[in-house]
Amino acid sequence: MGIYEDLFARGLIAQVTNEKKVKEMLNNERCVFYIGFEPTANSLHVGHFVQILIMSRLQKAGHIPIILFGGGTGMIGDPSGKTDVRKMLSEEEINYNIECFKKQASKFIDFSEGKAIMLNNSDWLCKLNYIEFLRDVGVHFSVNKMLAAECYKQRLEKGLTFFEMNYMVMQSYDFLILNRKYNCKLELGGDDQWSNIIGGIELVRRKDAKEVYGLTFVLLTTSQGTKMGKTEKGALWLDPGKTTPYEFYQYWRNTDDKDVIKCFKILTFLPLEQIKEYEEKPKSDINKLKEILAFELTKLVHGEKHAVAAQEEAKRIFSEGEILSENLILKLKKEDLNGNKIDLVSLLVKLEMSPSKSESRRLIKQGGISINKEKTSDENLELSSKELSKGLIIKKGKKIYKKVILE
Repeated sequence: MGIYEDLFARGLIAQVTNEKKVKEMLNNERCVFYIGFEPTANSLHVGHFVQILIMSRLQKAGHIPIILFGGGTGMIGDPSGKTDVRKMLSEEEINYNIECFKKQASKFIDFSEGKAIMLNNSDWLCKLNYIEFLRDVGVHFSVNKMLAAECYKQRLEKGLTFFEMNYMVMQSYDFLILNRKYNCKLELGGDDQWSNIIGGIELVRRKDAKEVYGLTFVLLTTSQGTKMGKTEKGALWLDPGKTTPYEFYQYWRNTDDKDVIKCFKILTFLPLEQIKEYEEKPKSDINKLKEILAFELTKLVHGEKHAVAAQEEAKRIFSEGEILSENLILKLKKEDLNGNKIDLVSLLVKLEMSPSKSESRRLIKQGGISINKEKTSDENLELSSKELSKGLIIKKGKKIYKKVILE
């Protein structure tokens, strides 16, 4: 099985501009390809992880990845999939985020000489003369086509700025530069990048009369169609300082039954034959498969030592109700109390088990909260300093535990 067939069998491929040529290139040639990353935060998240793993898969198959950081395009921000204008970042913030990305990407991509390339598009975009750029590149873009593109449709109702419209032109220009300097013939990206990728392919053809290609892969979504990687705290980050190895492990341990095999295919390097065996196991084995999935992904991102620790911690918590790691303990101070008490509604917000007091009340009313293994439906419940000084285990649902104690 060639690498293209492997990607297809794993359900990764969404769209491709010329399947016959791209399949031949990936299976039989050594090609240079690229994926762009916008430095909007100081850590990669699980959505980026899909792209990083695809780069790694292709590199292992003998191809040369270019990881392109959007130091220039990040000054504008990709409007794809956004209903509002992205927050504008300073040059210092963008450069700091890029340095963080570089460290994380280097864990999965081999950047030794000749094996991969790391670039920043600010090196060429920030040096452009605007009038010359409009005459040389902008003339090749139809506003009618751009407005019909999926990446802009969601923005039209609330208002699409001319500032944002430049994003597609700049990303397309990246492909032109990479083809000229590095003979890059293939751009990869999530399926929400299809319109931007097509823009680059057409620009290279119009400017240099060369054929280049694009391939998009599926976005990481649940069986219900919602994006994976969203937690109560926000995104599921690869940085252990933002999402701890235990939290990362628990996210995948709690994967919906219907999504387990899909996650094995997309997010691990396990052979398809082995995943097929998992798929054929009885439903009664699903929790064991979730443990394997959580362990494999935590090992990939944080290393085996942290994966073992996270797995052992999870087993201890759920079998004995113990809380071992500091990130699962909230230490209250006397000033956090109202007199000698704190109401459960406010406590759930402090524990980050609920985003708001109204959500806390809903959880309590529906029987979703337990204290020391005892369910409560009392939304007016107050916990005394005496109870808190002994330490209380607060449980949300079946699998989320935290400990609260008064210092």
